[in-house]
Amino acid sequence: MEAVQGNMLLLYALIAVIALVVLIAKYKMNPFIVLIVVSVILGLVVGMPMEKIVKAYETGVGGALGHIALVVGLGTMFGKMMAESGGAERIANTLIHAFGPKKVHWAMMVVALIVGLPVFFEVGFVLLIPIAFNVAKRTGTSMIMVGIPMVAGLSVVHGLIPPHPAALFAVTAYNADIGRTIMYALIVGVPTAIIAGPLFAKLISRFVVPNPDNPLIAQFVEADLKRELPGFGITICTIMLPVALMLIGSWADLFFTPKTFLNDFLRLMGNSVIALLIATLVSFYTFGKARGFDRVAILKFTTECLAPIAGITLIVGAGAGFGRILIDGGVSKAIVEIATSANLSPLLLGWFVAALIRVATGSATVAMTTACGIVAPLVSAAGVTVRPELMVLATGAGSLILSHVNDGGFWLVKEYFNLTVTETFKTWTVCETIISVVALLLTLGLSTVI
Repeated sequence: MEAVQGNMLLLYALIAVIALVVLIAKYKMNPFIVLIVVSVILGLVVGMPMEKIVKAYETGVGGALGHIALVVGLGTMFGKMMAESGGAERIANTLIHAFGPKKVHWAMMVVALIVGLPVFFEVGFVLLIPIAFNVAKRTGTSMIMVGIPMVAGLSVVHGLIPPHPAALFAVTAYNADIGRTIMYALIVGVPTAIIAGPLFAKLISRFVVPNPDNPLIAQFVEADLKRELPGFGITICTIMLPVALMLIGSWADLFFTPKTFLNDFLRLMGNSVIALLIATLVSFYTFGKARGFDRVAILKFTTECLAPIAGITLIVGAGAGFGRILIDGGVSKAIVEIATSANLSPLLLGWFVAALIRVATGSATVAMTTACGIVAPLVSAAGVTVRPELMVLATGAGSLILSHVNDGGFWLVKEYFNLTVTETFKTWTVCETIISVVALLLTLGLSTVI
């Protein structure tokens, strides 16, 4: 009887996910509203007590946003300062000069990996797209050849490497060490970005040629490129500051005895929120005052950039609430029972659940936060020994698969690269799927040696 109940729970969950896909992708309904409605209906269908449905949903939302809202806000401010100062442009110009015009696709991947560290995918994309347009124009290179490595680099960093909010949430959920997570993420992420970026771009650019009549190119290429840019060294130092602080915090025990004041202080400085806060404050000088911006200008930048992230933040919270309903409704327990009986690897379980939610919601961040909320307690309850850092990577890899029409990134790439929907599937969707599968395979390989 329990098996039948478990199977029915999975069926209801599958129907809920399909409903999310149809309502968001086909009927163009707001993902935030859809996630709430589907979550409540799912809670009713699986037999949760009515008085506990909303409470469970609020718990999921609050648990996610209590941390992520702070990180998203600070990261967006940081990215805005970098954009206004010309810091990202400085990095791009320097690396492109170092790589040479024939290897600009490699340069754009490196630029994206660096610039993408502190910012959301969408922020990094808008930040780097003017540079990509100018690089393509100056070198006579296809926008596919330049742009795919850029979005691959941004996507890898977004899904796998802290200090991105989703990755940080997964680090907390799986009780992983952030320093090791970053190290393993680089081991997995860099080869993945190379395969899905420059190598795939070189192949697919032979078959997909964007319409050259792109009005956006003229707009960005005509922008003022003669402004004085910040130095390369100070820009790199500012961008890498939060990552360095988090690494130092995770290694606090190597420097000072645990539970001492200095050890606790390093851990505080290495907390993701504090690290991003410090980096943002530093950027007010390096990207702000030092570039001639006064307090009024800095206030304007940091205020106006918050409005666009409201939707992202709410959707992240709504996705976490959906995950909580799945947990409290018994769906996650049914999943782990079937996975355990099938001897499914925890790494594959994390990847699969995240992939399922990614296809449903279109958001890598929602997929990763929701999936790790479901899988983490299951792995813990099952008593399976697996490195939590690798669980973060496997879940992150699953969250990147099969981007399609319900993903904002899909439409960003389509519109800016001047592609048709079919061409976007051939380039961006395939690129994302390559990232997901290669990162999973490398993570599985890494699990055999550590």
